[in-house]
Amino acid sequence: MHYDVSLLTDYDLHLFNEGNHAHLYQKLGAHPMEADGVKGTLFGVWAPDAERVCVMGEFNGWNKSSHPLHSRGGSGIWEGFIPGVGAGTQYKYFVASRHLGYRVDKSDPFAFFNQVPPQTASVVWDLDYKWGDSEWMDQRGRHNASSSPISIYEIHFGSWARVPEEGNRSLTYREMAPRLADYVLRMGFTHVEFLPLMEHPFYGSWGYQMTGYFSPTSRYGTPQDLMGMIDHLHRRGIGVILDWVPSHFPSDEHGLAYFDGTHLYEHADPRQRIQPDWATFTFNYNRHEVRSYLLSSAIFWLDAYHADGLRVDAVASILYLDYSRREGEWIPNEYGGRENLYAIQFLRKLNEEVYRNYPDVQTVAEESTSWPMVSRPTYVGGLGFGMKWDMGWMHDTLEYMRQDPVHRKYHQNQLTFRMLYAFTENFTLPLSHDEVVHGKGSLLGKMPGDDWQKFANLRLMLGYMFTQPAKKLLFQGGEIGQWSEWSHEGSVDWHLLEYQPHQGIQKWVEDLNRTYRQEAALHELDLDPAGFDWIDCNDADNSVIVFLRRARGSSDVVLVACNFTPVPRANYLVGVPNGGVWREILNSDAPIYGGSGWGNSGGVEAVPVPAHGRPWSLNLSLPPLAVIVFKCGGQAA
Repeated sequence: MHYDVSLLTDYDLHLFNEGNHAHLYQKLGAHPMEADGVKGTLFGVWAPDAERVCVMGEFNGWNKSSHPLHSRGGSGIWEGFIPGVGAGTQYKYFVASRHLGYRVDKSDPFAFFNQVPPQTASVVWDLDYKWGDSEWMDQRGRHNASSSPISIYEIHFGSWARVPEEGNRSLTYREMAPRLADYVLRMGFTHVEFLPLMEHPFYGSWGYQMTGYFSPTSRYGTPQDLMGMIDHLHRRGIGVILDWVPSHFPSDEHGLAYFDGTHLYEHADPRQRIQPDWATFTFNYNRHEVRSYLLSSAIFWLDAYHADGLRVDAVASILYLDYSRREGEWIPNEYGGRENLYAIQFLRKLNEEVYRNYPDVQTVAEESTSWPMVSRPTYVGGLGFGMKWDMGWMHDTLEYMRQDPVHRKYHQNQLTFRMLYAFTENFTLPLSHDEVVHGKGSLLGKMPGDDWQKFANLRLMLGYMFTQPAKKLLFQGGEIGQWSEWSHEGSVDWHLLEYQPHQGIQKWVEDLNRTYRQEAALHELDLDPAGFDWIDCNDADNSVIVFLRRARGSSDVVLVACNFTPVPRANYLVGVPNGGVWREILNSDAPIYGGSGWGNSGGVEAVPVPAHGRPWSLNLSLPPLAVIVFKCGGQAA
């Protein structure tokens, strides 16, 4: 019996075919419903070069021909209602192509849920969930604002914590929720960012080679379990950012690759199709329907899962036609350039669509080049992202910190160069997962010197990051000074917290977050040049930098001094704009953090001696390998 039912209107088809449909997940895929008084599931899939598409699953003994779908005119969409099929049913599409006798079993590109890998069937599912985060959702625009403190804890879900008593398995979404919320609140982070939680066949890809653009990975639970975790984090006042990968996808047979016997989602020409770094396929942004698919995926995670932001992976690989390709291995655009014009159009449309639907979220670009105006509005020629990772700062800073302190005076520019471009974008400073894997060593392992100096250097680098103008991101394990580099097969080395130096690092990060949140001068103008002034960036001989951070207006001022050598410096004169007592509010060399105890007795009173072009000055004691932070006003402790 044929049931004449469809969720697709002619207008939906028009939007889909012109690349402007951002809610396809409401129309395609598998939707449990009732038709003519009969309960079942409506299926819909895009396969324009198929001559036949059938649904196969548990309900028909995986029969490849008994339940055919019907072609929706010339739209390339196949759809059909199958009675008796309900939530929890496993299924695939059997696609018979018009080309070369190609026959294949495919997972549903719009599935809301899938089997646990390595199994590859999709699962009929609904997304019903009673959310309890209305208070957060009403206020999250304030939490995500450029003037608010944003300190992000980056997590790979499967390796944050394990259950050794049960075969060292990962936590589930439901188990993670209270543990992570308690920890993040204790540490003072404002947001968590998960490496991709979308379904992916290969665990070792960390989620970056995904097949489930509308499906959370079933490794840790159901869609409702993930919703429950996000809901819990929101109710505890914690924002959630999801990694999302519209740049490339794996070539696994059950996925998007060669979907209907043609290169439907990917480019046909290998010079455009193959992503050399990962041996994956790149999306064909020239195709309108592919753009609709990706737009819909982005909106889906904001809509169905209440995500507060999307961190968009590998944007440079999207923008450049010659990304990681040698001469002759890529095709120039119509003007002879290397810019991917259709990808630019897609990224602008993506951000316009996201901010039109959800003006209170953030999109964050991981873009590793100097492409201009990534985080500027599309109406002035930008790409429209809310923020951008400052990859240059990350690489320069880590390279500088690797240097033996005796040589750092020759590399002062790696500290100061950032301020030449710091406000050209809305930057986040990342110390991300990419820098602590594949033989790069942990953050602590990168630091030079003996053990004491390694810990001091790490505290110094973290303090330098948290006092720089920009939002912050730190990957799991960095906040406790983990010795070993990250492994996705293990967990954070929490046992290290039995030892004082690691306790000191953790306490330092906690206090950095607290101070960053409390002091308006350290966050309110993170993205505005009015919030930063150099006092002295030229003392390369001593490897010292000193700068001011300001809030709106000039009265709320914080001074930061960093000594990148193990030599303590007494009577170090710095110019300041105000008289009175400058209170020492942070000192990474304090004994509580594992330092030597050098400091300034709680504060220093300014004297009317001009220095550095300012009418007052402070006579400071700079601890070894340390950052100290002062606030103008109040009495010395």
